[in-house]
Amino acid sequence: MNRQPATASRSVVAAVLLAILALAPASRALAAQPAGHASGMGGSAEGLFVAEIVLLLLVGRGLGEIFQRYRQPAIMGQLIGGILLGPSLFGLIWPGAQHMIFSSDPAQKSMIDAVSQLGILLLLLLTGMETDLRLVRRVGAACFSISITGVVVPFVCGFALAQFLPGSLLPDPTQRVVAGLFLGTALSISSVKIVAMVVREMNFMRRNLGQIIISSAIIEDTIGWLIIAVTFGIATNGSLQVLPLITTVAEVALFMVFSFTIGRRLVFTLIRWSNDSFRSEYAVITVILIIMGVMALITNLIGVHTVLGAFVAGILVGESPILSDHIESQLRGVITALFMPVFFGMAGLSADLTVLADPTLALLTLALVVIASIGKFSGAFVGGRFAGMSLKEATAVGSAMNARGSTEVIVASIGLSMNILSHDLFTMIVTMAVITTLAMPPMLRWALGRLPVGNAEKQRVDRELLDERGFVSKLERLLLLVDDSPVGKFTAYLAGLVGGGSGMPTTLLHLEGAELPGPARERGPERASNQVKKGAARSARAVSKAEDTPVDKMHLTARTQLEATTETIAAEARKGYGLLLVGLENALTDNGTFSGTLNDITSGFDGPLCLVLNGAKDTGKMPMLRAGATVLVPVNGTEVARRAADFALALARPHRARVKVLYVSQARKGSPPSSVSHRREEAVLKDVADLADRYGVTVDTAIRARATPDRAIAREAAKGAAMVVMGVTQRPGQELFFGDTATAVLAAVGCPVVLLASERARRSEAQAEEAKAETGA
Repeated sequence: MNRQPATASRSVVAAVLLAILALAPASRALAAQPAGHASGMGGSAEGLFVAEIVLLLLVGRGLGEIFQRYRQPAIMGQLIGGILLGPSLFGLIWPGAQHMIFSSDPAQKSMIDAVSQLGILLLLLLTGMETDLRLVRRVGAACFSISITGVVVPFVCGFALAQFLPGSLLPDPTQRVVAGLFLGTALSISSVKIVAMVVREMNFMRRNLGQIIISSAIIEDTIGWLIIAVTFGIATNGSLQVLPLITTVAEVALFMVFSFTIGRRLVFTLIRWSNDSFRSEYAVITVILIIMGVMALITNLIGVHTVLGAFVAGILVGESPILSDHIESQLRGVITALFMPVFFGMAGLSADLTVLADPTLALLTLALVVIASIGKFSGAFVGGRFAGMSLKEATAVGSAMNARGSTEVIVASIGLSMNILSHDLFTMIVTMAVITTLAMPPMLRWALGRLPVGNAEKQRVDRELLDERGFVSKLERLLLLVDDSPVGKFTAYLAGLVGGGSGMPTTLLHLEGAELPGPARERGPERASNQVKKGAARSARAVSKAEDTPVDKMHLTARTQLEATTETIAAEARKGYGLLLVGLENALTDNGTFSGTLNDITSGFDGPLCLVLNGAKDTGKMPMLRAGATVLVPVNGTEVARRAADFALALARPHRARVKVLYVSQARKGSPPSSVSHRREEAVLKDVADLADRYGVTVDTAIRARATPDRAIAREAAKGAAMVVMGVTQRPGQELFFGDTATAVLAAVGCPVVLLASERARRSEAQAEEAKAETGA
């Protein structure tokens, strides 16, 4: 038995108890100050506020850690932490200390409530950012069948249950319709975050069923927040009135249409503008929070809850092509670390489990759990069967959809704050959320563990696993620097092939030629931009045809530059780019070294470089990668070589060009090849062949062991290669240098050569020696 989780859990519990014992006397001293201080006119109000925050963070994070170690959602630990700090435990065994820390004074309580309410908006923003509508479109109709029945059946159960609840459980027994809408919504939606946690843990995220489960939860969440928005409008009017209801529904529909048309473009533009224009730190996060606030205000003005605006804002922000993983992780960090424990802790504080000592309330809570579980499971199960799933698959779907978690707690908290739900009914709903959520992970693990994987699905999953190691698939933004020469236009064309199929944001810096007349200089950027757009369109059409999926066009920003220096490139690089592509005339000097201009430009960019260079026998014409053309890629088993193969396959794919993968062995002349070396070479070539299969590109492989790398590459290129793509490593030093092999290839090869260079970094002598042995180094 592994005792580490149990030991760690005991340590966390001990730390939490010590913190409570330490904070209680301090809070009692603060509360002993004059009454004016407690109401906020002195220092004790702020002190109590800080004590509340610290205790909620400590207990929530500590219990969340314990729950996660036992493969349960950390959110449930934070919620239960709040329950334990409330009247259910802390207030039961030490009521004086509990009332001192979590004061019922309105002014004091409003401070922590404000943080909790802001936490609701930020949680909905994060939920929206994690809502992948593209996954919903890719999965197809199955998730809609599951979502519709998975919402309708439990919603009807919850609405009907509200009509039979004792009047004492409702703040206003005449508002059973509104209470029924809230209760029905609380029973019908699932927690995407918790469902995704278990699906990812079981390695089902790429499986067909896993994607259907996640997509169904996304749709249910979206439907749930729309229902909550309409319900808020009904509650605001005080009763169910036809005309105000129609008006509210129409306003919500207009808001959604505006958001996913004009609003989508506005959000994309604002995020990109802030990322590219501001020099201060975290400017993009500030703009995202402003977008969330504005959209929340819009929904508030049309008479629905602000959570709908925050949720939709999150969806639009998450779909922004300029949003990097780094920015998203920064925003997720502050929400997860601060606002999430505070909100769920406050939600737990509002629940009083001591009321369940009443046999009537205990039985009603048990009935609520049974109705919620049966309604949700049966609804999703029936939807899965309608979609043609097997019994095992439908059982897994029903088990997954039964997790309420954070979503249900948010809905119940809104109902409590609007005085639609009583504290007793709120406690019953929170208890039901905790029980169903904690029961879901083991049920889903059991159900998914019984599902075998078919051959076709296994092949698809294996192909997608290759994408995780891919270089091109991880690129988020391209920086393109070209002039009006043939090699510049060719570089723009290649950038379109790489980024056009995925809608990759690209910034085009077009260098004007000083010798060109004015009209030609004015047309230069337009011509270069058109090359990129044409390449992007070709790539998008080809990828769309290969994948049988719609693909967005490249998001292009084109600017004209009189010159490019270290400073201008460095300033542009700060905006966040995954790759710099450079295509300039006369990039090489007569002695084969790189020009001073190219050295100056590349020294301002620390990320990966892609240099497109003329061959030794420059004809002034650049090739088009049509069907039948060959792209030569030398490999040797290093990561930079694999990147080059990935890049070459992305270039070849749109027009079904061929790729020739050449392994140049480093065995000494005259020595017999070892079996170990031979196996290694075959493993490297097989890895590239598997990657080519993912791209749908035809590859030929070859091994050359009786020539130096540069001669072997030159001989193979002379057989009719349209271009050579080489992975190279930047050498330390003031001048741009990639090693003797790269220099010799550039001097010997007559076709265009693309050098895909690693990030600029200082390396040890051992790494430098290893780099000398690289093909293309």
